[in-house]
Parts: sequence; C-alpha cells; structure tokens
Amino acid sequence: MGDYQTPPALAERVCELLRARGLQPRGVLEPTCGRGSFVLAGARAFPRARHVARDINPIHVDAARRACAGARVRCELEVGDFFTTDWSALARRLPGPLLVLGNPPWITSADLTCLGSDNAPARANLKGLAGLDARTGKGNFDISEWMVLHLVERLQRPRPRALDVAVLIKTAVARRLLAHLAGPQSPLPELRARLDAARMWRIDARAAFAAAVDACLVLLRFAPAGDPAPEDSHDQEDITLRCPVHDGLDAPAGATLGVERGRLIADLDALAACRALLGQADPPWRSGLKHDCARVMELRREGAAYRNGLRERVALEPARVFPLLKGGDLARAPAGDEPVAPRRYVIVPQDHVGEDTSPLARAAPRTWAYLAGHGARLDARRSAIYRGRPRFAIFGVGPYAFAPWKVAVSGLHKRVQFALVGPHEGKPVMLDDTCYFLGFPERDAAAAALWLLRREPARRILRAFLFRDMKRPVTKELLGRLELKKLATAALRGPVPAAVRAGLHELSQKP
Repeated sequence: MGDYQTPPALAERVCELLRARGLQPRGVLEPTCGRGSFVLAGARAFPRARHVARDINPIHVDAARRACAGARVRCELEVGDFFTTDWSALARRLPGPLLVLGNPPWITSADLTCLGSDNAPARANLKGLAGLDARTGKGNFDISEWMVLHLVERLQRPRPRALDVAVLIKTAVARRLLAHLAGPQSPLPELRARLDAARMWRIDARAAFAAAVDACLVLLRFAPAGDPAPEDSHDQEDITLRCPVHDGLDAPAGATLGVERGRLIADLDALAACRALLGQADPPWRSGLKHDCARVMELRREGAAYRNGLRERVALEPARVFPLLKGGDLARAPAGDEPVAPRRYVIVPQDHVGEDTSPLARAAPRTWAYLAGHGARLDARRSAIYRGRPRFAIFGVGPYAFAPWKVAVSGLHKRVQFALVGPHEGKPVMLDDTCYFLGFPERDAAAAALWLLRREPARRILRAFLFRDMKRPVTKELLGRLELKKLATAALRGPVPAAVRAGLHELSQKP
C-alpha cells in the first residue's frame, strides 16, 4: 500500500512550520492518517480546529484512537477507503478555512499491480496520453498524485473555498501536481485561477522513512470563490505559478520553481537571465546505442581477442567492433578538453536502424556465429521496440553515431559534465543509451561546442530547466534548448580563446 508512517517529530515540525506561516484552519482533514502522527501534531498546532481523519487500515485507526485518547485529543477517526469515500459530502460538514494534512502513499500504480493490491483508483489514462507513451512508463502514475488531484477537485465542489493542502510527497510528484493544477489540464477550470500560492520544503526521506527518494513538504493554497488573487501570484503574463523551494524545513528559500505556459521551470531567475539565448538544437542531440543485452554486446579487450560479460573469450572481426563509452565514463571525465579514453567495446551489427543484419553471415562470419550462439538471449530482449526488427537489431545507430568527433554528456548523473570524444584506434567511439551527444566531422567545431556548453550562458539554460532529482536529469528535451548558433554568435561579441575562435565562427555560420 506504499505505507510509510510519518515519524512524530517530523509531523510536529511540519505543523509548527505551517502555523508559523500563518495558517489558521478551522477544519483539518487527514485522508490517510495511519497511526496518527499528523492527527496529534495537527491537533496541537491547531487546537481550535475540528479534526477529521480516515484510513483504510483498521489496525492503524485503532492505534491512532489510543494515541488520541492518551493525549486527550479530539478527532473524528474512522476506517475508510480513500477511493470510495465521498470527500465532497465530508468537506461540507467541516468549517473553513480547510487544511488537508498528511502523508499519502508513496507508491505507483504499476507497483500496486505487481503487489496484487486492489487498493488503487479505477485504472485510467490519468493524463490523456496517446500511443506509445500510454503503453510505456509514461502511462504509470503515483497514487499520491491521483489522490491529491482527486481531493482538490472534490473539496472544491460545489463552490471553491479557502483550502490549504500540505502533504509529504515525492518531489517529482509535487512538481507534476503543480504543472497539472496550474496548467491547461487543471481538473476544474476555476482551480487554475484559485491556486494562488505554492511552496516546497525538501526533507531527508532516507532519515525519516528509510526511503531512497527525493521528497518534500508541498503547500498548495487555494483562494475561495470571489477572493482576488494575490498581487504577486502572476508577476509575468506567461507565468501561472511561482513556487519558492527550500532545501530544508528550516532553510531559506532558494530557487523559485514556476509554471509557464503549462511547462515546469526549475529556476525562474535563471530563465529570465537566459531567455534571449533559448533556441532549438540543430542538428538535434542524439542518444547512444540501445541493445539491452550488455553481457553479450559489450566487451573488454584481451590482447587480440575480447571477453564478454559472461566471462567468455571470443575472437571477432574488428569491422563490427567499436570502442564504447558509458554515462559513468563521461561523468568521471577530466574537466579539460582532452578526449575521453574508452575502456570497453561494443558490437555494432547495423549502420542504421532497421538495416538487414543477415549479410553479416558472409561479411563477418565469426561475429555472426557469436551473435547466433547467443541468439536466445538476444531474442528474449523484452522491449517491444525489437519486435518485427531484423535479428540482433540495435537502436540509436545511424550516420551520426559514426561521426569521428563528439561532445557528449551522461543523462543519469546530477552533475552535468560535457566531455569531448574523439576517434580511438582509428575508429569513431560509440556512446551507450545513457548518454546524449552531438557529432562533428572535425575537432575544431567539437572543441568550440564543448567550450560553449561549459560557459555560464549555457549553464543558465540548464539551471532553468534541470531537475537534478529526476531518475534521468539530463534529457533530449533539455539539451534541445541549447542552440549552438545562438550561443556562438553571442560569445563572439566578446573575447574568446584563440584555440576556439575558428570553431565558433563555423558554428555561428551554420544555416
């Protein structure tokens, strides 16, 4: 059920913070109260409010009742299934302003399915995804996200009221909530105008819950119908929400997250400083090779032969074996401009996606025999992208993959480290699918691009859109905002090192 009980000390700190920020609810609702940490903390912080709590687990509810009795706290505690409770009717019984407080389950719809749990909302495509996105991980969603959206919608019926929502939640979920509520897909049209303030405080989820996730307290404030929006809620026409982010419950606000035209902005100040340089990467950034069978496809050199991940020593024709760099290699690359030296090799059976692989049997018989010998492993690759493709097919391969010079970056690491990649042993170096890269025919242009991407203007663009706590912080969409022509043109207006001047001129003249 994604059941992470809130430590009492954390619940107390959260409620004291909310009181210090001026919250004075007359009704407090805890929709998934567990053993009652927030029930007790909320009652102490807001003693004049009427408190109501629900939880699906009767053992937890009994524990919460005993805790309340011992602390002489009054709260209407009942066993209730979140997904069948009539929250609209319950909210009408509570005086306002209303505070929703708590810690909803930290689990996804897919994880619940794997556990065989029926404690979930009716399965639906929550965000209206189509095609491949709905079939893959993008169709998955966090139960807590669904719960908060559902609650906000139900509690604002039949007429929007003063409402605060303060929940402990995964940071990525909090951002999606902000984008959903402040964007064009808001569950009720009037909610977009009524969401007049938001704020986030990061918490140490490992210390509090022994959970290896980035988590936060998020506070969403909705104005009642008829109240004017706060003066600072929309200080730019396209920005529909500003959300200061604190690095801890006691920390001052740092960067300000925002929602602009329905898209999330990680740092509004950085965006303001770099807006004139935003562009579209041309040519686009590419991801590296995807093969989904590292123990067969990736190799280490041993003299004139190779050793695979199964500890087998194999002899292959060199024509289809290329040096390989992975995301970790790029993240560990030195800060200088020397090319990163690869330690691995990879079999590249195709020159472009979809190419027939059967000619390998004649052109590289040892390589073909090796792949056929491990055909069962390669044929068992689970991803649907291999269905209907030539045998031993890979993805992320094309003319761009064979460019002799590249500027590359890991997509998985929080620290964005661009690296220069050049030919190795007379061959172009391949990247794996944890990496993104731009290809260049000559070193000068690649070195100039590397210099541009390491400068402050490019770093501002990254700061504006980069969320470091994501599983893959660096994405093709993020990198696509870096237009080398714009960056080079701007850089040439000032002093530049002689070593990159020619390359910058080349990049600035690209059609």
